[in-house]
Amino acid sequence: MKSELHIIVAIADNGAIGLKGDMPWGRQLPADLRHFKETTMGYPIVMGRKTFESLPKGALPGRQNIIVTRNTAYHAEGAEVVHSLEEAMEVAKGEQLFLIGGGELYRQGIALADQLHVTLVHHQWPEADTFFPDIDIDLWECTQNEPHEADERNAFPYSFTTWKRKA
Repeated sequence: MKSELHIIVAIADNGAIGLKGDMPWGRQLPADLRHFKETTMGYPIVMGRKTFESLPKGALPGRQNIIVTRNTAYHAEGAEVVHSLEEAMEVAKGEQLFLIGGGELYRQGIALADQLHVTLVHHQWPEADTFFPDIDIDLWECTQNEPHEADERNAFPYSFTTWKRKA
C-alpha cells in the first residue's frame, strides 16, 4: 500500500528554504522546530542525502528515516536508503509520510503530495540558494492559517499553514 505524502517545510516570503546547507534563519525560530517535531513524530520521514547530512545528530528519533540518493553505495546509520521518491513512498511503514527536504525532492514531491504543512517565515533572504516551488492556489486550498508575532525566542513573525490538494 502506498503512503499518503505530506510535505513539511518552512518558507520565507521570497520562497527561500535554504542557505549553504541550512535554513536561512538558522535556529532563530525554535517554535518552527518544535512544530516540525510534533507534526512528524511517529511518522516516516523522507529526505535527500544532503538534508540528512545537515542534521546535527543524524537520524531523527521516533521516526522511520528514509534517505533518497542516486548513490547506490550510500549507507547511513539509523536510516533506510532508497533511490527514488516513489520507492520511499513504497517502503514507508505507515499510512502517511512526511517529505522534509531538500529542494530537489520538494520539486519532485509537490506533484505527488496530498497535503502541505508550511511555516511561512515573514522575512526575505535574497542571499538564499534554495527555494521552494510555487504553490499553485488553483491546486491547493489553505485549510489552516495560524499567525504568530516575533517574540523573545523567535526572531521573525511566522504562520503555521496547512494546505490540502483540491479534489
